[in-house]
Amino acid sequence: MTRWLDEEQQRAWRAYLGAVARLHAGLDAQLQADAGMPHGYYELLVRLSESPDRRMRMSALADAAASSRSRLSHAVAQLEGRGWVRREPCPEDRRGQIAVLTDEGFAALAAAAPGHVEEVRRLLVDKLTPEQMRQLREISEAILTDG
Repeated sequence: MTRWLDEEQQRAWRAYLGAVARLHAGLDAQLQADAGMPHGYYELLVRLSESPDRRMRMSALADAAASSRSRLSHAVAQLEGRGWVRREPCPEDRRGQIAVLTDEGFAALAAAAPGHVEEVRRLLVDKLTPEQMRQLREISEAILTDG
């Protein structure tokens, strides 16, 4: 038997969908306008910048970015074309590849970061109280928990 959403659950669900869509659209528009990159590319550069030696196995990068392998491969090809990322063979597995953030890519990320964080603040952080931010983190972590 289908467990339909009650009125309050439906309102919460639709508000969540609207909020996520607004956040994604706003962050993407800001990064495109200010840094010439979509939000997805920014996130890949961040993941690489936070990795040891600014490098990650492509499969791990896809998992971290919640991306398919083919979508990630296309994105990395675009980033390679800009000189921001390069691919290297994986020493442990001949079929695997490593994505490496170049110095140019790190510089592009560093230039984009101030505008991006200001937009995150404008769209989200500054609209919520510290308690709401804590609740948002807890809710988000609960959603991300498997099982």
